[in-house]
Amino acid sequence: MLEGVLAKGARMPSTRHLAERWQVSRATVDLAYDQLRSEGYLVSTPGSGTYVAAKVPDAFFDAGARAGDAPPRRARPPRHRPAALEVTPLLANAAGEPFVARVPDAALFPLDRWRKALQASTRRVTIEQLGDNEVLGLAHLRAQIARYLGVARGIFCDAEQIVVLSGIRQGLDLCARLLLSPEDKVMVEDPGYLHAAPIFDRHAREVVHVPVDAQGFSVAHARRHAGVGLAHITPAHQAPTGITMPVSRRLELLAWAEASNCWLIEDDYDSEFSYDSAPLPALKSLDAADRVIHCGSFNKTLFAGLRIGYAVLPEKLVPDFRKARQVTGRSTGAIEQLALANFLESGDFARHVRRARLAYAQRRDIVLGALREALGPERLQVTGEHAGFHLVWWLPPEMDVGAFQKAAAERGLRFQTIADFCKRAQLPPGLVIGYAALDDAALRRHVDELGGLIARF
Repeated sequence: MLEGVLAKGARMPSTRHLAERWQVSRATVDLAYDQLRSEGYLVSTPGSGTYVAAKVPDAFFDAGARAGDAPPRRARPPRHRPAALEVTPLLANAAGEPFVARVPDAALFPLDRWRKALQASTRRVTIEQLGDNEVLGLAHLRAQIARYLGVARGIFCDAEQIVVLSGIRQGLDLCARLLLSPEDKVMVEDPGYLHAAPIFDRHAREVVHVPVDAQGFSVAHARRHAGVGLAHITPAHQAPTGITMPVSRRLELLAWAEASNCWLIEDDYDSEFSYDSAPLPALKSLDAADRVIHCGSFNKTLFAGLRIGYAVLPEKLVPDFRKARQVTGRSTGAIEQLALANFLESGDFARHVRRARLAYAQRRDIVLGALREALGPERLQVTGEHAGFHLVWWLPPEMDVGAFQKAAAERGLRFQTIADFCKRAQLPPGLVIGYAALDDAALRRHVDELGGLIARF
């Protein structure tokens, strides 16, 4: 469709015909058609059939061409740098705290399997690996990460494009140091990940807070700015609203980045946990111009103390990142890297993710069920419930979010509001509700308290 082989308005074959032709289940073809419809590629007319959407081949590339008309970049003197980082603190990431977001359940982690992987790695590690000579990370781990990303996220890359990090934040810091000049602007989402702006602020002229709309990062707003060197985005599960950026917006974003000579950091912080359908392929998988740096982490999928993340680099950036790692040093030991590589290769990682995904989906359903019972289905409005460790509950207009949050805190229920994540954006009142870190019994007790509190208000 993107290349014009299937023209706009073209009628698609029936799912029965394709299932017979490809020798697959008709349900498989139905799912593929459903996903293409949800992404805006296909439209269906009852009694007539399914057709290629009229806008798909042209509109996104037209938008990219318009982005190319932006005024040229103009250098300005760097503004005064703050003496220290100014970081808005997140709530403590403590398991057992009811409704704190971004926290996985460490009790689900197969610790015995990990101990065996560590022991096996200690026995098998070579003298060369102990020498820590692979500045981008152990080759075996990078190969396994590349293999995993091809299967799970649709990213087909070479192991040489992968750098092993301590986590996504280290990836943001390295990108800021290597890719920004004092004349550059950086763009972050608003509301967005609270740690991103302070990291970038020390390396750029200005941090621009780009509003998030119903499809995520607003490319229309981004086009109003010249001199943007870098943009940080969370397309799979926007932090914190939970919105998934559709393919149409992703293509528009990529076209703008190419025309503006801007790097994109794709923060893929919780994409492994998609509950109702397969997640969209990563933004990096659509990156024909090689402008996207894809960052991920095993610290939430496995356990926070692991401190292993990664970035998939555009090929032209590999030499610079290699030099930077030689200067700054590495932060993850060879034994842990080798154990994780074996964990991935053996299938233990995939089995753990499947088990955790099922547990988190059940906990998500407990929270949704309690909210639905307390408010009624017609009054309940949530976003982000399809994936990740949290959802956002948008409060009814008659409820005072500040008073509700205070009353909840008195009962030991900890919430952050959407306003806590906003810099300039003005959004309706909403609460970020984490559900992953509590076992089912504890979660049920706390959602009963939550339901009673809602009834009071």
